[in-house]
Amino acid sequence: MANNQSHYVPPERNIPFMIETNHQDTLSSSLSSSPPLSQYKCHGLWYTVVLSIPAVLLVLYLGFHLRKSIRKLRHRRSHVMITYYILLWFSATLNLAWCSLQMWQCTPGKELSWNLLSLLTALGTLFLEISLVAFLLQESYASGLEALTSTFIISGLIVGADVLLKAICVFGFYVPLFMDGETTHRGKWVVWTVDELLLTCTYGYILFVHYSTWRDKLPPRPAFYNYVVVMFVITGIALFGCGLAAIGVGLGLWMYNLIVICYHALYLPFVYITFLVDFFQEEDLILDNAYYSEMKDAGFFDSDLE
Repeated sequence: MANNQSHYVPPERNIPFMIETNHQDTLSSSLSSSPPLSQYKCHGLWYTVVLSIPAVLLVLYLGFHLRKSIRKLRHRRSHVMITYYILLWFSATLNLAWCSLQMWQCTPGKELSWNLLSLLTALGTLFLEISLVAFLLQESYASGLEALTSTFIISGLIVGADVLLKAICVFGFYVPLFMDGETTHRGKWVVWTVDELLLTCTYGYILFVHYSTWRDKLPPRPAFYNYVVVMFVITGIALFGCGLAAIGVGLGLWMYNLIVICYHALYLPFVYITFLVDFFQEEDLILDNAYYSEMKDAGFFDSDLE
């Protein structure tokens, strides 16, 4: 009995401390294994600044001329111009937010917000793009409201289906459509390739009809066809870049990123200059011509002729 008592070992009293230590070690190892913010492929500050400058300038320009534009819209009472001016403001605001919040891509917990913002921005710009094409292809839009309503119904169905499919891909199948850091995901490039292919085919078909013997079936609007040429080139380059990126060619990724930058920086100003600026400057030009005629009748330019 004495021998057994001499070998008696009391239970360890520091087991809870050991369990707590092991728990802390496991927690620290799990935190160290999760990718920190610096390991995410983020765009730098200068990228965000350069991308945001055109968007900021457009919003400032629209805001500076807002009162004057509203006055002309009220005076002319054009349902078409009022609608597209509102669409331009909507798209420009979302585009500014998208350009200035690029860091959301690599901020933990902001993936949902970034995907929703990207979907809304794509919805605004794509609806503007498709509705412009559908509206201007009509033979006559003098009535305005009726043609605009039918155009918006068709464009809304197309854009709604496109955004719904992208939302299913992003939130249902976890395809990183809007994450620039994901460059090797095949599903991402398949979706973007199909998207750009449809747009390229649409613009290509319009140009084919315009430069063929069936050009009489299209309305004669030179500015619109210049717009279609530019968009055909842009979507064609984007399609080629997506195809190369899908097979792992680095040049394709570079081309696609360049087109994305150009699209978000220049598309909305391009639309404004092509289709809206003449409407807002028309009365100013009429007044300038009237002042010139009055000055000419008064003999202000007789010395120049001599």
